[in-house]
Amino acid sequence: MSFQHPDYYNIDELLTEEEKLVRQTVRDFVDNEVLPIIEHSAREGVFPQHLVKKMAEIGLFGITLPQEYGCAGLNSTCYGLAMQELERGDSGIRSFASVQSSLVMYPIYTYGSEEQRRKWLPRLAAGDAIGCFGLTEPDAGSNPASMSTNAKKVEGGFILNGAKMWITNGTLADVAVVWAKLDGVVRGFLVEKGMAGFTAPEMKGKHSLRASVTSELVFQDVFIPDENILPGVEGLRGPLSCLTQARFGISWGVVGAAMACYDSSLNYAKTRIAFGKPIAGFQLIQDKLVLMLNEITKAQLLCWRLGRIKDAGQLRPQQVSLAKRNNCEMALNIARMSREIHGANGILDEYPVMRHAANLESVKTYEGTHEMHTLILGQDITGQNAFA
Repeated sequence: MSFQHPDYYNIDELLTEEEKLVRQTVRDFVDNEVLPIIEHSAREGVFPQHLVKKMAEIGLFGITLPQEYGCAGLNSTCYGLAMQELERGDSGIRSFASVQSSLVMYPIYTYGSEEQRRKWLPRLAAGDAIGCFGLTEPDAGSNPASMSTNAKKVEGGFILNGAKMWITNGTLADVAVVWAKLDGVVRGFLVEKGMAGFTAPEMKGKHSLRASVTSELVFQDVFIPDENILPGVEGLRGPLSCLTQARFGISWGVVGAAMACYDSSLNYAKTRIAFGKPIAGFQLIQDKLVLMLNEITKAQLLCWRLGRIKDAGQLRPQQVSLAKRNNCEMALNIARMSREIHGANGILDEYPVMRHAANLESVKTYEGTHEMHTLILGQDITGQNAFA
């Protein structure tokens, strides 16, 4: 049965034809290329790397960046809708595209030199190069200011030492945007695959995001040439602005996962017979389905408005925190309810719900936990810092 996205408030009427075309293009890609193979990939714990070039061919990398660098030059809502459809397939597939676009191409475009842009952006857009983003450390997650990775100036460049953790795409990456302290100030560096002393071992044993590559980044006296420092930013403003871009995409993406769970639940409830009739006819099942639709509709409206604010140049990071916080919790709750509606069948990979539920446990945590976004919003509305 083909996917029917819920649109109870006629939100499609608020979208442009271009935005709907982008959504349909990515929806077709997910239906034809992702869904037929994703359960196998998740079961085996491998990222379907053959999808990278196919994603590039439909313009999924750096969607909002200028066409002169090989990108699509579309608006933020187009980017959001693309992430929504990718995560309807799998959070790991959306994570790959989010990192490539928001955490690698965005900082290179925004803070890099023109030489860095020309070298990397066309290759990243075409899927000929893969990027990753190194900020989180084993002992510096929610508090990036406490990072210990450091760079020391030497003749012709810098010597980088330290380690990063929970890095999507790390083992695959041709370039890593790495944040480290230089004389106590956070700076961004482009660390390239093959640089002496740089290794990126893959992390194994995950019960979540199994169709995604998660890695450590280890730097042991890695020499970084002068031309590989990002010249356009100093301090935490650099990495935090990248996280705002990524959180925007996540806010949209998890709506796709929730839609997939709702769609599967609705279809299942209409066809599963118990006590002589479809379980969709029971009040408790209807209660769950209505709650799913209710929360998805609210999240859709949050995303649509957030996209319009972003394209108007009026976006505040705290507004993204609200959407990320709300939508991630919403999607995880819906995935859990979906598993309940499917009963014992909900644990089978014949249905997508258990995979989405496991993935969303990670998505709720990364790019700022639910609790950290609560404190970001609390500080914004009260003026009081409750972080420490």
